[in-house]
Order: sequence, then structure tokens, then C-alpha cells
Amino acid sequence: MVARISLREGVFRRVANGTETRFTDSDTLDVVIINAGRVSRIYYANQYDPDKPAAPVCWSSDTQRPDPDVPDNNKQSSRCIDCPHNIKGSGGNNARACKYSQRVAVVLEDNLEEVYQIQLPATSLFGPAGGGWMSMQNYARHLNGNNTSAINVVTRMGFEKDGYIPRLRFRPMRVLDGEESQTVAELETHPDTLQAITLVKGGNKVVSPFSEVEGFVFNPAN
Repeated sequence: MVARISLREGVFRRVANGTETRFTDSDTLDVVIINAGRVSRIYYANQYDPDKPAAPVCWSSDTQRPDPDVPDNNKQSSRCIDCPHNIKGSGGNNARACKYSQRVAVVLEDNLEEVYQIQLPATSLFGPAGGGWMSMQNYARHLNGNNTSAINVVTRMGFEKDGYIPRLRFRPMRVLDGEESQTVAELETHPDTLQAITLVKGGNKVVSPFSEVEGFVFNPAN
């Protein structure tokens, strides 16, 4: 089982084998993003608790239609756009019950060999930010616009805590050196990495390779 980085309550915690350990007292953490799945949608019968994971009822790896792997009696609609769980307020607090998310695989700047999974909620994927910080989608576009791959830079993650729910934001810190780049490149298709970005356990395929994620460009020559 790949270890996770929990974002609960705006604190970075390592979660592995049922044990939770706080990484740091800081509200920032420096990582390298080595791979990512597509932005997806997941519907749970009850409110999702990342610390007590349960199987989702329905999910979509393209945000358009339920995946073929979803059992027919679990599919909430033939198209996500028509689904009652896609309506604002269906999940409480004017949110949708079927939520956007993205799974990413990262390593820590000071430990480039252990892969961690982070499940980014919609609040971390989209929306404005300031002071050099960006949502994940804007960060991906920023890197792509500068012909830079996320796997080649140290990314600082930090929380915006000006709202009810802390929002994770991102900014580039430095380019990896040659030895570091070689180390992380070897992890891009490692089984732990592929497990970390797979949408639903037990599936027979990875949802998306890194090169298909909007804004992420993996160049093995770098």
C-alpha cells in the first residue's frame, strides 16, 4: 500500500498502515510531482472521509460518463451532466455530491525515493490565487507555458486558510539537478506510482499516464 499525504484541516500528515504522523509544523511542504491521473469525478454514498476510505458508488475518469468498470446498478446516470448528484447543493453547503478530484504521485524533496499519493479536491484544483501561488490547474498551465515539466522542478505546496476549507496551492521553487532528475524519472512508471494515481482499486488499468494530464508534459530526455 502506497503511503498518503493527508491534507485534513490544513496540515500535512503522512498516513501509512493506519498510522498518521505529522510531517512538519510548517504549512508548506516541498515535493516533486512525478505523475498524475486525470481530473476525475467520484460519488460516495456517504460523505467521503480520506482517513476512513470506502469504495465509491460511482466514478468517472473523464468527468463525462461513468467508467465501464462501474457496476450497472451503481451508475447514477448515463451522463455526468444529467446526474442529480451533479447539481449544486446535492452534497450540502451548495456543493455537488459527486466531486471533482485528481490523484497525484509525489516524492519529498529530501527523500526522492518514497512515493506518496495525494488526492486533490476540487478546491485545490481550480480557482484563483495570488502572491505567486496557483491552483493545480493554473500551476500546470504555468509550467507548460514555460516549457517546463512538473517532474523536473521542486514544487512547494502551501495552504490558503482564508476560507472555511483550507485550499492547497502550488508554486515552483527550483529545477532539479541531473542526479535528482534521473532518480525521479525512474519512478514515473514505477508500480507504486501507478498505484497512487489509479482512480479505483481493483481496476485493470491506470486512469491516465502523466503525458495526458492537461498542462503536464513529461520529457524523458530532460
